[in-house]
Amino acid sequence: MSDKSLLFIHALTGLHPGSGTALGVVDLPVQRERHTDWPLIPGSSLKGVMRAECKQKDAPNVLAAFGSETGNASDHAGAVAFSDARILAFPVRSLTGVFAWVTCRAVLTRLKRDLGLIGGHFPAVPTVEKNQAACPDQSPLIAHDGRLMLEEFEFCRSDSNVEIADWIANHAVQDAGTADRLRSHLAILHDDDFTHFVRNATEVVARVGLDAERKTVRKGALFYEEYLPAETLFYSLVLCRDSRLSNSQLSSAADILQWLRDHAPQTLQIGGGETVGKGFCAVRFDDGKDSP
Repeated sequence: MSDKSLLFIHALTGLHPGSGTALGVVDLPVQRERHTDWPLIPGSSLKGVMRAECKQKDAPNVLAAFGSETGNASDHAGAVAFSDARILAFPVRSLTGVFAWVTCRAVLTRLKRDLGLIGGHFPAVPTVEKNQAACPDQSPLIAHDGRLMLEEFEFCRSDSNVEIADWIANHAVQDAGTADRLRSHLAILHDDDFTHFVRNATEVVARVGLDAERKTVRKGALFYEEYLPAETLFYSLVLCRDSRLSNSQLSSAADILQWLRDHAPQTLQIGGGETVGKGFCAVRFDDGKDSP
């Protein structure tokens, strides 16, 4: 048997799910999907940090849920699987309304498909043309004449997205203030416009190591690191199976998923830069179903 859920991830600080390789001027870029160039968080990273947090609260049952992490790993596999976390909404600067969360039809269509795997429901996704944006008619993002200014680009408001903004606000975040802001500050763009932002509107920070005596940069200690901005939203599929560990208190997939919900923290530190305040994320399990 199996049980499934979504795990939503809301970056509270800059996030660096590093790729470990550099092909350009940025020494430490974030990891991206090969075919879309959209940022992602590896499922192995999610599983690792979730295991470490749950172990602090209930170490005896971690083995049944996550499997062995020692040389006896061949005895049995864990019962929990995390998919790579996929981008849901990306924050960009706005001339009015401070900033917008942007997403696109391709992202939302994929979310709708993934929701179908767990029996969830998602509203109809509108088609948006290039240089257009779907947002509520009273959105603070609208500067004048029905137009939005996101970064240095102008977009014409084309349609409403109230149902989708409400769904994301209700399911993806815990904080009531963030949910209210999502309802008015979410904009759906054309796929190409969205891709431009997630490629080019990240943060690139210079990191240095200083010589303690001369107060100058140590040789080779200057590097550039890429971060996804605070407020970025991701989601991951969480798949639970019956435990493969005999004589475990956690046996069924439903028991394991409920145990994970009960013992997962409200915030996780994901990716690099923990000691400089990076990677702190609010997390939320949700089945994607509308409340009765």
